[in-house]
Amino acid sequence: MGVSLEGKKVILVPYMKEHVPKYHQWMQDPALLEATGSEPLTLEQEYEMQLSWTQDPYKQTFIVLDKQLVVGDFVHGDSHVEAMVGDVNLYMNDLDDLQMAEIEIMIAEPKSRGKGLGQKSVLMMLTFAVKNFGIQAFRAKIGDSNTASLTLFRKLGFEDVAYSEVFKEVTLELSVRNPRCKELLSSNDSFSIHS
Repeated sequence: MGVSLEGKKVILVPYMKEHVPKYHQWMQDPALLEATGSEPLTLEQEYEMQLSWTQDPYKQTFIVLDKQLVVGDFVHGDSHVEAMVGDVNLYMNDLDDLQMAEIEIMIAEPKSRGKGLGQKSVLMMLTFAVKNFGIQAFRAKIGDSNTASLTLFRKLGFEDVAYSEVFKEVTLELSVRNPRCKELLSSNDSFSIHS
């Protein structure tokens, strides 16, 4: 089942099959497809993707829950579909540098944007990755038209390191040794881990 991370504003839960229909609905939105650099999938393909992600030891995929939308008490292992607002992913697939991880965030629900949920989710994921996987550097690849994500990652101290003209994509990186990263990790709201 994996772990859930519970903070003050967001809860990150493992991506479960119960989440797939709503996730698939989000990914029908052309703007979200463009912002995430994704291709449209059938519902069946989305279920296959969810299964492959959960079985890949180099991926940590979480659904972002808005804690205010959770009905009743949070229970680890329950999907809490009613509170789904997006996802956050960590890919440790640079086999030449296992201390480097790529991070992605998507707040798919329009009513949940601009509330700081994306920032809280990224900070929790950064902290989780450093403490549990020994990650020392993070990379984010963001489409140049996705100003909200670019602003978020730059605010967190990520620095532009490359630009792909072909993909119209900015690559940003953040080292754990960066003073801004150390400050963020030490000031990060505490969160509990449920397993």
